[in-house]
This record gives sequence, structure tokens and C-alpha cells, in this order.
Amino acid sequence: MDNVNLNAFTENAARLGMRIQETFSEHTRDLSITRGGASIFDMPDDKVKNIGKQLDSSSDREKLDAMKRLIALISKGRNVSNYFPQVVKNVASQNLEIRKLVYIYLLRYAEHEPDLALLSINTFQKDLADSSPLIRAMALRVLSGIKVPMICGLVVLAIKKCAADLSPYVRKAAALAIPKVFQLDATQQPALIPVITTLLRDRSPLSIGSAVIAFESVCPTRLDLLHQQYRRLCKILIDVDEWGQVYLLNLLLRYTRTMLPKPTISPDGEPMEEEVDADLQLLLASSEPLFQSKNPAVVLAVVRVFYYTGPLSSTSKIVNPLLRIMHVSREVERVVLAYLLIITLAHPQLFSTKYLRFLVRTDDPLQVKRDKIKVMLNLCDVDNHQALLREFIDCAEDVDDVVVGDAIHAVGRCARVVPSCTPQCLSALMIMIKSRHDIVVSNAVLVLKALIQNQLLIGPSALASSQSPLTIISLLARRIDDIKHPQARACVLWLVGQYSAAPGINSVIEGVADWAPDVLRRSSKSFNTEGLLVKLQTLTLAAKLFLLCPADQRLGLLCRHVLSLGKYDLNYDVRDRTRMLSSLLVGVLPTIDGGVTEEQGGVILRREQVMKVLFDGKAGVVEESEETLGYHRLPIGSLGIVTGKTTLGDSILPEWLEGGIDPSLRQNEEDALPVGPPPQAFGSASSTAPKTLGSAGVTPVVLTPTGNSTPVHEAKETWRDLDKFYASDKDKKDSESSSEEESDGNWEEDNGVHDSEETQDDAADYESSEEDGQEGTDGSSAKMLQ
Repeated sequence: MDNVNLNAFTENAARLGMRIQETFSEHTRDLSITRGGASIFDMPDDKVKNIGKQLDSSSDREKLDAMKRLIALISKGRNVSNYFPQVVKNVASQNLEIRKLVYIYLLRYAEHEPDLALLSINTFQKDLADSSPLIRAMALRVLSGIKVPMICGLVVLAIKKCAADLSPYVRKAAALAIPKVFQLDATQQPALIPVITTLLRDRSPLSIGSAVIAFESVCPTRLDLLHQQYRRLCKILIDVDEWGQVYLLNLLLRYTRTMLPKPTISPDGEPMEEEVDADLQLLLASSEPLFQSKNPAVVLAVVRVFYYTGPLSSTSKIVNPLLRIMHVSREVERVVLAYLLIITLAHPQLFSTKYLRFLVRTDDPLQVKRDKIKVMLNLCDVDNHQALLREFIDCAEDVDDVVVGDAIHAVGRCARVVPSCTPQCLSALMIMIKSRHDIVVSNAVLVLKALIQNQLLIGPSALASSQSPLTIISLLARRIDDIKHPQARACVLWLVGQYSAAPGINSVIEGVADWAPDVLRRSSKSFNTEGLLVKLQTLTLAAKLFLLCPADQRLGLLCRHVLSLGKYDLNYDVRDRTRMLSSLLVGVLPTIDGGVTEEQGGVILRREQVMKVLFDGKAGVVEESEETLGYHRLPIGSLGIVTGKTTLGDSILPEWLEGGIDPSLRQNEEDALPVGPPPQAFGSASSTAPKTLGSAGVTPVVLTPTGNSTPVHEAKETWRDLDKFYASDKDKKDSESSSEEESDGNWEEDNGVHDSEETQDDAADYESSEEDGQEGTDGSSAKMLQ
């Protein structure tokens, strides 16, 4: 007997040890998979062969391990479609993790294996009736993700079923499935529009954002579907999820610009009064709290609404939110600066006192630096130009050549915006042309050219002699060899030729400044190695100097030499310019093009006429700005303002409607219902007929009203006056106390009758509320609480 017990004990101990060992190995294996995910991706071939056996195993751990290995192989680009039948068998697994991985696998191979994907359709349809909302939503998601055109009808039926589901999470999944079906089969649009209309009427904020996405994908032009829902969507905006708020704000912006009248300024009265539509004011009031959102996309969407729909008085509300989200991240800062480039161009007064927030930092990305310089340039005015000018001069020492060029051009722009700072700008530019960096010198020359033209166009000014235009030109002419940039050299040559005339001044060559011929001589020596722009301006300089003094022999020989170089140049533009100038100068010197006199056809111009052609009409300055480039025409919120070019995904901002549509179209049944007073305390008068419970003035509170009507208050009009309310309440208490004294003898019997009647009424109310269902209960409760 002792031997039998000992053997049984030994056998049980061995079994227990084996089970503990198996459990321990399984847990440690899961632990290794969780901690070291690389082991799944670096699996040997023998484990790949065992995947099929693991999928057919009865253990959920084996199936989960197999599915993880399959997903790892898919991520490595391996084709594992041969496991499709075995994977489909696990669709109905009770393990949620296994079912998720199966859904991922089916989404990957359903398009490539449509025949095999149809094997799982019945399972997904069964899952649509599962008790778990998560399972129903996942089944619809996978069913809509199977891109097989022949099942579009089934998917539409599933969407209609889930759109009426009690769970808002399932309704959200139904809304997200609509764009997939429409992309697969556009002929399903008539069947999908009623579903979208139903989803837009949903009272749950969870599904409204997805419904808006479906609307924008399927029927973006059917704004008439929003008439009855506009006011409710504005009120529910604060409760929608963050990304749903972005889509909903963009949709309401389009609706407002299309259906509502534009805010106007009333001319009546001395103070300017703005006339804003009530529905537009509702949108602005509902979206204003979203300025405090943590999501920068929501804040930018609200800024877009206020900028394009709000009156001028509300535009200032966008300043602090934009400045707040600028420092969230580098990416957000880049987008916010793109917004600010357009806003500051139209309304610089909003940010003129906030220029310190846009100072350039050393670690800023290249494009952020450029955008900050442009924004500060838009904000430049009489009050802040000194600080901004110092900032631009500091930016001219940046390590990025593009930023250096923008900063130097900004210095010249300051001189044009605020003429009083022109001497400071000229002094800074004159220092820059002495720099050892070619990029600084070339950009400074380009800016000086524009400033000199402006100064000569305006006339004599109060500038110092060292800053006079002709002095600056002579200095640039002497430093022509130090200027290497082709465009800068061409600018210097143009300035020398345009302003080298010196009538009435003693010079070596009569009528020509002393520094001008030497510039032509230096340029002719390096003519063959110069760029196209420099060659063209050298030819023009030679023709202008020759016209100023045709009698000078040395100048004539130098002009012929330059024209002969251009006549045989490899570039046809240079040869065309040479031929044109030679034809113009024939009337001044017939042998200008080689010394052979021939009969010239056409019109021969005199010297005065040729000078008018070459010198006059060249003093204007064409400034390249954001308006010239046309970036300001792109609406904020589009990708084009960030990339600098229009893209296909950019939305078009509709124009304002002249008078707007009839506001009664936006009136629905909920707006027409009378709004009751705020919820009263338990001891106040009830909305239904009072029932005496033994104490005066105490009435039952009904939380679930029966019927479809809202509670009707008998004393609604008198409650608006607080004194009348207390007076009526006091009279009512006195009358009830007197009736209580009269019926004191029959109180017990009446009390029993009243208790039985109240119990019956409460039972009837409960049964009717159960028959109405969840939707009616939620709607009636919400109406009553309002």
C-alpha cells in the first residue's frame, strides 16, 4: 500500500514538474519575443517551415507566435500568401490579439488574392453582429479594406447597418469606410449620400469628424445637406476630437463663405458698427475656445476661420495663439511662419509690436531664417525700423549664403519703406562692398544699384558727399575687378554707362567721367571669359560712351574693338546685341562695323535719337516682392504657401455670397422647440402636475419623460420675474397647508390611494421608456435637461 501511494506521488510530482517547465518556457519565450523583437525578423528557415503547423495548432500561443512571424516576413517583403487558407481559419479566434494580426494579414493579401479573400466574407458578416463594439468595428474596417469590386454591394449594406449601430465607435468606423467604397466604385455615390446625411445628424461627437471626412470625399459640393445641421455642428464643435475639429472647421468655413452674407460695416452713426450674421457669429463664438487647443492644427484651422470669415474687429484675436504655437516644434514653426507671411502682408499692424518674437536664431533651419526675415520686413515701419535694420545687418554675417542675400536685400527694402533711414542703409552697404566674401559684395552691389536709381530719380537730397549717388558709382567702378559675381558686375557696368555723362566738368574726355573709359578698358580685356550678362552690358557700355564723345579717337577704337569681339562671339544673343548696336551707331560713325562703307538700308538715326533710345526710360526700379511673385494669392491653410508652388491637394476658398441664403433653411425642429428654464432644485415646482406626498410643496422629479414632447412649465411667464415667482410659491404653500388641515381626518386613506397611484404611474413610465429604446431615451433626456 505504501509502494502504491509512493508511486502515485512520484508520478504526480513528475507531471507537475513537466507542466511547470512548459509554462516557464512558454513565458520566457514570450518574454524574449517582447524584449528582443529582432529575433522574429532573424528567424531560421526551420521555424519558417513550422508556421503552418503552428497555425493548425490548438494552442493560442502557437497561433499568436505564427502570426507574429508572418507579419515579420511581410515587413521584410516576403510573399507568404500560401498561408492564406490557414490564416482565414483563425478569423473567428476568441483571442483578440490573434484576430488583429489576422485582419492585418487579410488587408495585405486581399487585393492580390481576391478569390481567397472571398472565403472570409461570411466570417466578417457574422462579426458585424458580434456583441463587442470593437469586433464589429474591426470587421467593418477589414471588410471595407478588401479591394474587390464585386463585394461593394455587401460593403454598402454593412455600412448602412453599422451607421445605425448603438455604439458611436462602430458608427465612426462606418463613416471611415465610406471613402474606401467610393474610391473603389464611384457608382455607389447615390447609396452613400443618405448614409452620410444620417451620420451628420449623429449626436455623438466621436463620429462627427469621420462623417465630415466622408462628406468631403464623396459629395463635397452638396453643402445643401448641411442646412439643417449647421447650428448643431457649431455647438458640438468643442466636443469633437482634435483632428475631427480640423475637418469640421474647414467644412464650416466653406459653408459660411458660400451660404452666409459677408460681414459689413454699417455707415450709420459716428462709431463704425459691424453687421455680422447671427449664424456667422455662432461659428466664431463656438470656435474661439479652440484657440487654447494643444493641437497646433486645430489652432491654425481656427485662425483660418477668423481670418477669412470674421469681421475686422475679430482679426486681432489670432495674434497670441499664433505666437504661442510657434515654439511647439520646428515643423510647426515652419508652417506658422508661412501663415504669418500672408497675414502680415495684409495686416502688418497686428504684429508690428511683436517683432522681437521673430528674431533669427543661429540654430534655425534655412527656410525658417528666410521666412523670419520676410516677416520682419513686412512689419518694418517708422517705430521699429532701427531695431530691424540692426537685425538685418547682423543676419548679413550668417553662414548661409541665401540668408545673407535676403538680409542685404532687406536692408535696401528698409531704405525704401522708411526713407529717413537711407543714410544708415547706404553706410552699411558701403561697408559690405569692402568685404572679402564675394556673396556679400555682389548682393550689396545689387542693392546699391536700386538705391542709387531711386535717389537719382527723386532728385538731389540731403545726403553727405561721400554718400552721393555719383560718388558711390565711382567707387564701384574702381572696384570692378574685385566684384566676381556676374550679375553684380553687370549692374556696375550698367550704372557706369547710364550715369557716366559729365557735362560741364573738366575731364580727360569731354563729357565723360574720368573713371568710365577705364572700366570699359578692363572689361574688354576679359570679354571672352565673362558671362552672358557681363558681355551684353559691356557692349552697351561701349555704345553709350562712344555716343557721349564720338570725336575722341581712343574711345572710338575701343568701341570698335568691343563690337568686333561681340560680332564673332559663340553666343547668338551677344551677336544679336552687337548687330543691333552697330546698326544704331551707323548714323554717328558709318565705319563703326569694320571700316567698310556700304549703302545702309532702312532708317538711319541721328546721334540725339540714338541717345534717346539707349539712355532714356531706364530710371525706373522694378521691385520683386511677394505681390509680384503671387504667393499672397494662395489661401492660408494650403500646402502651396509652404512649398512655394500650387499643388493638386490645395482647397479653393469660395467667394462670399452677396446676400446669403434664407436663414429659415437652417431652422430645424430643435431650434423651434421652446427652451425651458435651467434645471431647478429638488424642492422647486415640477414641470408635471403636482402630487401631494404629505408635505407641502414637495413634488416628484421625473428624469425620463414619457411621450415625445418636452416638459411644459405652467408658470413659465411668471418665472421671469423673481418677486412674482416667490409670491406665487408662497401663495401655493398657504393653499396647500389649508387643504391639509381640512383633510386631516382622511389623510391615511388618501395617502394609501396616492401611493398606489404613484406606484402605477412610475411603472407605466418605466415600461414606456423601455419600449422607446436607447435613442429616444438619450434624445428626450437631453431635451429635458436643456
